[in-house]
Amino acid sequence: MTDARFEDGGDKPLRLMAADTDDLAVIASLTQDSVFPAGEMTWRPATRQFALLLNRFRWEDAETAARRSRPVERVQSVLLFDDVVKVQSQGIEQGDKDMVMSLLSLSWEPGEDGTGRMVLTLAGDGAIALDCEAINVTLKDVTRPYAAPSGKSPHHPE
Repeated sequence: MTDARFEDGGDKPLRLMAADTDDLAVIASLTQDSVFPAGEMTWRPATRQFALLLNRFRWEDAETAARRSRPVERVQSVLLFDDVVKVQSQGIEQGDKDMVMSLLSLSWEPGEDGTGRMVLTLAGDGAIALDCEAINVTLKDVTRPYAAPSGKSPHHPE
């Protein structure tokens, strides 16, 4: 028996859950360079959920697309955080629902007894901090993939 590979998934939509830092690292790598308008963030204190509707770059397909000389793709995905007790942001214009943000990284800062802080680092010095009772994250693709408007893979100069 071998480990699963990206190629094994084909064009099926992703639905992944994270309950620990190893799981979270997978979701973080798949959501890097996702873009979303500020109006697509939702905080529901009563249900302790924070959600983003992302336009996610399909990192799992980028190598195959390049090898087959076809366009790289994005897909709309919901990134849902459960067990959230507090949300804070920095560097985000509160009234501008159309402001497009880019997710650079997703990380966990552990606290006491399994609690901690989920930090979503955004391009342009923005950040969202979620105080959580535990790591409880779901990533779910909700549309079919589409050709990335730029036609290029995101690139980060070293």
